[in-house]
Amino acid sequence: MKPLVRICFTLLGILFCLFSMSVLASTETFHHQMHIVLSPDTSEIRVKDHITVPENMQNQKASVKLDFILHQDLVIKEVQGAKIESQETNTTARLHPSLFKRYTVTLSPQAKDFTLQFQGKIHHPVQQPGEEYARSFSYTPGTISSEGVFLANSTAWYPQFNGGLVSFKLDIQAPVDWHIISQGVLLQEHQSDSMQHTVWEEKYPQDDIYIVAGRYQRYTQSSGQLDAMVYLRNPDVTLARKYLDVTAQYIAMYNKLLGPYPYRKFALVENFWETGYGMPSFTLLGSKVIRLPFILHSSYPHEILHNYWGNGVFVDYTQGNWSEGLTAYLADHLINEQKNKGEEYRRDVLQKYADFVGKEKDFPIAQFVSRHSASSEAVGYGKTMLFFHMLRQELGDKTFVNALRKFYQQFKFKQATFKDLQTIFSTVADKELAQSFTQWIERSGAPDLKLSHVEAKRTNDGYTLTAQLEQVQPGQPYQLHIPIAVTLEGKNQAIQSHIDMQQKVQAIQLHFHARPVRIDIDPQFDIFRRLDNREIPAALSQGFGAEKPLLILPTQASQPVLQAYRSLAENWQKTQSNAIEIVLDEAITELPTNRTIWMMGWQNKFRPEMLAAATQHSVTYESSKLKLDQQNYPTTEHAVVITARQPRNSDKTLLWVASDHPQSIAQLASKLPHYRKYSYLVFKRDDELTNIHKGQWTVTQSPLTQWIGPQEATQPQHIGTLKPRRALAELPPVFSESRMLEDIQYLADESLKGRELGSPELDIAASYIAKQFQQIGLLPGGDENGYFQTWQQLVGEPKGTIILRNIIGIMPGTNPQLAGQSVVVGAHYDHLGTGWPDARAANQGKIHSGADDNASGVAVMLELARHIAPKWQPERSIIFVAFTGEEAGLLGSRHYLTQTKKYPVDKITTMLNLDTVGRLNNSPVTVFGTGSARELVHIFRGASFVTGIPVNMVPNDFGSSDQAAFIQAGVPAIQLFATAHEDYHTPGDTIDKIDSAGLVKVAAILKEGVEYLANRIEPLTIALPSQTSEPKPTPSQGKRKTSLGTVPDFSYSGPGVRIDDVLQDSPAQLAQLQKGDIVSKLAGQSISDLASYAAVLKTLTPGQTVELQYQRDNQLKTIEITLTER
Repeated sequence: MKPLVRICFTLLGILFCLFSMSVLASTETFHHQMHIVLSPDTSEIRVKDHITVPENMQNQKASVKLDFILHQDLVIKEVQGAKIESQETNTTARLHPSLFKRYTVTLSPQAKDFTLQFQGKIHHPVQQPGEEYARSFSYTPGTISSEGVFLANSTAWYPQFNGGLVSFKLDIQAPVDWHIISQGVLLQEHQSDSMQHTVWEEKYPQDDIYIVAGRYQRYTQSSGQLDAMVYLRNPDVTLARKYLDVTAQYIAMYNKLLGPYPYRKFALVENFWETGYGMPSFTLLGSKVIRLPFILHSSYPHEILHNYWGNGVFVDYTQGNWSEGLTAYLADHLINEQKNKGEEYRRDVLQKYADFVGKEKDFPIAQFVSRHSASSEAVGYGKTMLFFHMLRQELGDKTFVNALRKFYQQFKFKQATFKDLQTIFSTVADKELAQSFTQWIERSGAPDLKLSHVEAKRTNDGYTLTAQLEQVQPGQPYQLHIPIAVTLEGKNQAIQSHIDMQQKVQAIQLHFHARPVRIDIDPQFDIFRRLDNREIPAALSQGFGAEKPLLILPTQASQPVLQAYRSLAENWQKTQSNAIEIVLDEAITELPTNRTIWMMGWQNKFRPEMLAAATQHSVTYESSKLKLDQQNYPTTEHAVVITARQPRNSDKTLLWVASDHPQSIAQLASKLPHYRKYSYLVFKRDDELTNIHKGQWTVTQSPLTQWIGPQEATQPQHIGTLKPRRALAELPPVFSESRMLEDIQYLADESLKGRELGSPELDIAASYIAKQFQQIGLLPGGDENGYFQTWQQLVGEPKGTIILRNIIGIMPGTNPQLAGQSVVVGAHYDHLGTGWPDARAANQGKIHSGADDNASGVAVMLELARHIAPKWQPERSIIFVAFTGEEAGLLGSRHYLTQTKKYPVDKITTMLNLDTVGRLNNSPVTVFGTGSARELVHIFRGASFVTGIPVNMVPNDFGSSDQAAFIQAGVPAIQLFATAHEDYHTPGDTIDKIDSAGLVKVAAILKEGVEYLANRIEPLTIALPSQTSEPKPTPSQGKRKTSLGTVPDFSYSGPGVRIDDVLQDSPAQLAQLQKGDIVSKLAGQSISDLASYAAVLKTLTPGQTVELQYQRDNQLKTIEITLTER
């Protein structure tokens, strides 16, 4: 079931489709402000709808008449500000029955709005899927029931006007234990004793208003400006977490590829019947669907992407549906491309077209509205998808992506057509693309290529390869940009090029220094074309797509088995679009060669012919066992399906379905249409058949591949490898809140007594981090091929000389030209223990857990390493370092800089430090030090754009953490930081105050920065002043003993220090300082920034009264303030 379908209800038929088209014919918006009461137990709905009419439909001088439809069982009770007339009569209702009634509303001159009150029952039972298309879901146009509520455009549950989009605000009441979901933003939610009260608002134009409701358990995860939500009918934390994480991943990828996600949320909603619906900002999936393991990385991202294409940029269906093909390309194809299976996916798409689309079923893409059959899917999804692939191949990735971004930006919440796409792509590419769009969009059919007259001749300077390529399809030739690959004798990699073909017959002439031994035309299926049957493995799709297949029943089977096969055949006669003829094997003497044939049963008379055709695939049958891929499958325990080409007519296929159990045969009837691309299947028999083996036969005889010249029989045929392709976008890692909290829990646990420098507990923390590095797969970067970098150092009284340890893990770079270069990701793991060296006097002897400072930084560093180590191959090395001794004067980072040999200081591109990142809450991620290299501000501005996470960039670094040591050594460095708080360096810095969602945001920003810096070939432009030698501080030097109780605003970049908060009962609060005040002078010394502020405070003593000058509301004020001890 891939990809999931957008809602298309056949119950309303053509009339509904035409109405949908007309609704989308205008970008003018009707605004609905509704008060709604849902009563699921009685299927009732009551609505008060205040409707504002679009300006272009208002009239200052004359009355205005507007037509609308409403569900036939909804009764209009009251009208305010207008007159309503029903267009229905008893006669027309009998002649034209439907789900809705037609009305005309008359507005007086100058009227802009009116109000309707209506109520009634809506309950259409869920019906089984249509018979024509096996991938259809059960459906209902709308229902209000005790199981759940589903209301949509198809329900006509609100007045629908012929000629406009809608925006809305919905104030909905439902039973107290129900959740209500719609598009847009959840503004309000509260409960009374008997009702659940929910308000949704969507200000942007929409083509529908959905309401889904039920008894749900809701899970939410914030990621930047987006809320990911999961609504499950029963609690399932594990399942919810999977969907929340994957939602964040894919939206981050599409943000980067296309632009900001257009909505504030994306929700997975579990439906009470099996569906695969995609709505703006949420998707409605059945209980079985959401638990299929492959959905997370197949159909689910397809529905996420529809919020860009279809629900973000709208489709004008009267001019063709471009959305499904583009979504398939940037979701289904891209996911396969990321798995290095893009070529296989494109071949499957072309195979589906070849198997299901004959001349009588073909049609131009411009006529595609929605899929209703395998043939419509092959054109509307498959051909359109490959059209976008061909555009990308012709224009290049950069131009293709830029055009997509411009298209999205220009048409977001507007309609767009293929013509609009053509205009955008032509403009961005600076190339006229009318011919390309016309031949693929307006024309049915596909090119059919034939390669012939291949010859290589020796010349004075090498070889000349000649060949002829012909388009053999009827009608005009296509203009094609065809890939070609040539394998040369003795060369491992094939030579790749392109042929521009604009006529029926194209001569090829190529020159090489070595002898060509093989030529491949379109070897990776980059061109939409009709495949030759020799390029396609035999598969079930040929049985389901054949025009008049023959199905042969086994006369010798037992009566129950024979009846089961007959029921299967009759089921397929009803549900498949082809006309299947059913016969008993005793009724024919030989297999016809001009038809595709289904053979049923182990006992089928024509089993020997089937086995003979499958011999080339090493399929055998003896002693009631089928042998396939060197495995034996007893017939009593298994059901099998084997396909093979007709030996005397390779255009036709033989398909063998065999089982001895009627129950298994009945299950095969519904299962097999979902395995269409496979050549063979083996199912294990149980209460429910389980697929245990499947695959496609290897294709070895493509007519667009030809060997050139003599081949030694004893020598293996040499095939040149093709250049690997990069996916159009990479899926970013998903960061786990729970895993990061586990790391913080361990490091900040009371048993580690605050991780004081020189303590056994700090050594335990070091061992934990080293073990994580090892499990992640980082290479050891410490002494003697271990993770620890160990040394002894005098750290001051009372500790004296102690042993210190950094922990270092390496992710090696892959570019030899950047050998020795590195990006350092660091976080210190030490803290204050029970008060050394920097605790406040009142807290001496108490455990300082250091959850935020800096277990949070270590947790984010570990989480990034977990995700990138198995996947990335960076150009330059990434060094992960957990530094010790930061609280004692950056001891660990300074030591690293003096001792690193393999990755020397002058080859460190950048250092990214994580310190105090655990309490972000609603603040932006602060990045200190972006002024240390000119590019850093742009890098992190881009990271903010891609992730949707606000970033506050501070050019200066205030020298308070390990990045300062790198900056002093001349290395550009930044610190990622969350917020300042009153628990800094106090026992109150505990895990219960950590913002786990904020950790994910910090990790996302870090990932973007590291990815760019590790793969940027050019060095950064350093913007640091020349460094002078400075004495290294020790714990006894420069520690501040006084406090004012101010919390600085790190986003402020002007002169002075702006106050963000003041601590309770502090000197600042007693002096009535407040948020927004800017400190400009302290104790007679000017304050230019945070660094100078900290420097002045270090010179003062507790109890000292000094003069403080500050600015408030553009007025300069001076006060006296008495400092307290920290």
